[in-house]
Formats: sequence, structure tokens, C-alpha cells
Amino acid sequence: MNKRDFIKSSVFAGIGLMSFGQVSGSQKPKKSTGYKHWVWENPNHTEEENHIKERFRRFYEAGIRGMFFESDSENHFRIAKSVGLEAHRWMWTLNRGEKEVLENHPDWYAVSRKGLSCATHPPYVGYYRWLCPSKPEVQEYLKNQVKMILEKDNIDGIHLDYVRFCDVILPVNLWQGYKIDQSRELPEYDFCYCETCRAKYKAEYGVDPLEIEHPDQSPSWRKFRYERVNSLVNQLAEIAHQKKKVITAAVFPTPEIARRIVRQDWTNWNLDGVCPMIYHGFYREPVTWIGDAVEEGIHFLNGKFPVYAGLYLPDFKSDAELDKGIKTALQHGASGISLFGEVDEKVLGILKKALSEL
Repeated sequence: MNKRDFIKSSVFAGIGLMSFGQVSGSQKPKKSTGYKHWVWENPNHTEEENHIKERFRRFYEAGIRGMFFESDSENHFRIAKSVGLEAHRWMWTLNRGEKEVLENHPDWYAVSRKGLSCATHPPYVGYYRWLCPSKPEVQEYLKNQVKMILEKDNIDGIHLDYVRFCDVILPVNLWQGYKIDQSRELPEYDFCYCETCRAKYKAEYGVDPLEIEHPDQSPSWRKFRYERVNSLVNQLAEIAHQKKKVITAAVFPTPEIARRIVRQDWTNWNLDGVCPMIYHGFYREPVTWIGDAVEEGIHFLNGKFPVYAGLYLPDFKSDAELDKGIKTALQHGASGISLFGEVDEKVLGILKKALSEL
């Protein structure tokens, strides 16, 4: 299974969102000229330079101002900047399956409540190799990765992805395919119970989480895990800011869903912007839900940093739906959108038209 295919099939049905009413005066939508739009891209290293430049020029003309690149490509970075686009390196953070790390540091990997390590027993799919954010060695490794990336002059910032724990529950329509019943949190998908996490939690709360009768219902155990990721992200943010570079992250669509499903507490991160992956089709929600998700994020951030609504292009069944999705995100207060999928001439035309009509 392709790495990104699993993302499409493993997002979770959300519960009803809170209603936050009107966006506050300081968070009203800006005029279209004030928006900042992004594209997620895995650069094609065989693409000809003149084709890259023309494609990026069209991106800029449509209103896109930044690119998140999933792999290194000096050519793409340089050309993006030459046409006025920011170039940010998109980094898989805690999901790391590199051979060097797996072979030399198997003790760095997260351990499930069942006692299985992601190094040897990855949950769901083979590429799910989650590092434990509690381990100082993991923190240092990731800090060094960020430092190396941001040393490059043609990189404007770092964009964090997979900066969370493993998904603890899959949507109900996937249970049959995986032959599992997840009407409750199952031990083999609940992380992390490595010796480091257990010792740190016990030092703080006086009990080993494995000795809690129902660890899946423990507020302090959940909070402990939120804080492990929070601490890591904020250490990485400090590095970026020391180097006067931007740090952003791709996160789950709302603060509530992120905390409940993947122990991700992104409203407490010291970022410069966030791209919630508001992939409405994954959650079987209508396009209008994009606005609900944007409002929830803005409400809890309270102006801390901007929200760029992540839109998954294959979710939109027509040009009219994509137009509605873009407008809905911006009208509910998003500072821009970030597009994942094939950003072709038709998509750029829809974006330009939507912006002109706001």
C-alpha cells in the first residue's frame, strides 16, 4: 500500500463539533490579497527545469505563496524562490522507518500497551514505525535533523508531519478490512508504553500506566502523552526561531479530533502557522464542515498563529464543490488554504476565481 493511500483510508469519523458562533472581530476573514496559500508536493527529480519554472510561475499567479516539499530537491527549492514562492521542507517527524534508525536504534521506537514495538511490529501497515517522543535520544535526533535542514540558505522553513502518536482507532468502515473491532481502544494500537514513558509517568503520578485498570480512560495519562509531543515540537520550534526560520505543521483537522484520535494537542505548540488536514471526505462530512473545523481551530488558538485549511483535492466531486470548499474555509477565518493532490490548471483556475469573488 502506498504511504499516502493509507492516510486516505485511515482517517476517523468525527463527532459533532461545538458551535462557536461568529468569528471574533480580530479573526474576521481578510481580503483576498491578504491570504497566503500553499501546496504540498513531493518533487519529481526528473522534471525539466523550464517546466518546473513555468508550473511554479502559474502557482504564484493563482495566489499560491509557499510550497511544502516532501523531499530534498535543490532545483525545486531554487526555482520556487526565483518566482516568489517560499520553499519549506516537509519532514516526517515521529514516523521514521529509515533503515539506519531501525537497525541501530530499535530501542527508540514506541511500544504498544500490548508490549509490541513499532520497530518489529508496526501497527496497521509496514511503514508505521513510530518513534517515542519521550526519549531524549529521539529528541536529539530530530533536533539535529531540523538543524541540518534549516542550515540550507534556500529553505525558508520546516513543515512537520506525522508529529503525533499512532492512530489509536480506525473508522468503523475499515474494521472489517483489518478484521478488528475498535469499539474501544485496543492495546495493540495504544501507544506508548515503553520503559521511558512508564518511568516518567510513574515519577509524576505515582503509578505505572500499565497498572491503571482502564488506562484508555485516564485523563492524566492522556495529558502526559499530549505533553510529550508538545515538548518535542516546542524544542524544534525554538531551533527554527533561533535560525530565524518559519516552522509549521500538518495536523489533524480539529483540536478535539487530534487529541482524541492521535494524542495531538496542536493548539499548545509554538508554531508560525498550522495546516489542519480538513479532509472532509475522510470523515464522511459535507463540504460545509470545512468551515466548522476552521472555526474550532481558530477559537482554541485565540490568535496564537494562523490557520491554513488543508484541502484534499480528490475529496471534491466537482469544480463547484472545490470552489465552495475554498470559499468556506476563507469565509470562516482561515488565513489561507493548503492543497494536497494534483494542482493542475483547472484547480488553479478555480482558486483564482474563488479569490476574485470573495
